[in-house]
Amino acid sequence: MSYNILAINPGSTSTKIALYKEETKVFEKSITHTAKELEGFDEVLDQFEFRKNVIKSVINEENIDVKALSAIVGRGGMLPNMKAGGYVVNKDMLDTFKEGLASPHASNLGALIAHDLAEPLGIPAYIYDAVTSDELQEIAKITGLPEIRKQSICHVLNMRAVSRKIADKYGKKYEDMDILAAHLGGGISLSVHHQGRIIDCIRDDEGPFAPERSGSIPMLYMVDMCYSGEYTKKDMIKKLRGNGGLKAYLGTQDLRDVQAMIDDGNKQAELLFEAQAYQISKAVCTLSAVLSGKYDCIILTGGMAYSKSLMEKISERVGFIAPVEVVPGEFEMEALAMGARRILKGQEEAKEYVHP
Repeated sequence: MSYNILAINPGSTSTKIALYKEETKVFEKSITHTAKELEGFDEVLDQFEFRKNVIKSVINEENIDVKALSAIVGRGGMLPNMKAGGYVVNKDMLDTFKEGLASPHASNLGALIAHDLAEPLGIPAYIYDAVTSDELQEIAKITGLPEIRKQSICHVLNMRAVSRKIADKYGKKYEDMDILAAHLGGGISLSVHHQGRIIDCIRDDEGPFAPERSGSIPMLYMVDMCYSGEYTKKDMIKKLRGNGGLKAYLGTQDLRDVQAMIDDGNKQAELLFEAQAYQISKAVCTLSAVLSGKYDCIILTGGMAYSKSLMEKISERVGFIAPVEVVPGEFEMEALAMGARRILKGQEEAKEYVHP
């Protein structure tokens, strides 16, 4: 039986749509949303009809026969109590979103729109590898304050997808490998994959600074800023996510712009580029201790991995741990579709979400 799968991925400023026939991508399209288009929505979930109509327009433009679809899969959002892998979009999941129990994020719309489009067609709606998929070992959840328990929030979808690709390259199963993966994009997160589970991670708010995120900051400085009276909570969150990192220093989050500055003799840009590689390398080395340095490979992926110079600088510092595999870009749409395909083929079992 041949499976046709529609994948949808709502991001903060874009909506991506892709159609796969078995393992072949028929088309993929990314629609960018301007700040003006989104400013009228007070809450993320208020964008539901707008985003759904964008997707329906693409379906019509591409002449997709929706009656031939086998399933629709959306990006998993910020739901509590998640494990990695696929979930059926069920009533408990929908209620959790609608009751505001999931942290606000555009990816939450993935499940809602997938269900709304799939239900009239009588086909299943899934989500796969949600951002909040949490399989951390217990020791990794301990923080220095009993009031705070660490939760896994990282680029699960892309890091697991790329890890599967590298496992194929090595002629092994993903579940039989030990991998240290780093997703290097607008935000940076790293994770330890031990026999098919992410058992530890460095979140985007506790590791290296990124093109538009501050990464970890000495906490006493942050306390001073928070209580200075100069910033609201919203201001501080924006400093950490959106206006931090390279953007805060240089006014751009594009590494190509940074490289151009370096070529023009900008010493600050050069120092920041070196610091970026330095901090990413330190984070890799931090996680290397989780499995006592015994890794099959280290994976560097995401948009920043297109920078050959950055990858060389990181590889020089961490190559002593394990072989370094550079896989530029992200494979989220493929990961969504292939996850749904494995479920349809009976190679994986879709989980049932339970209301927290």
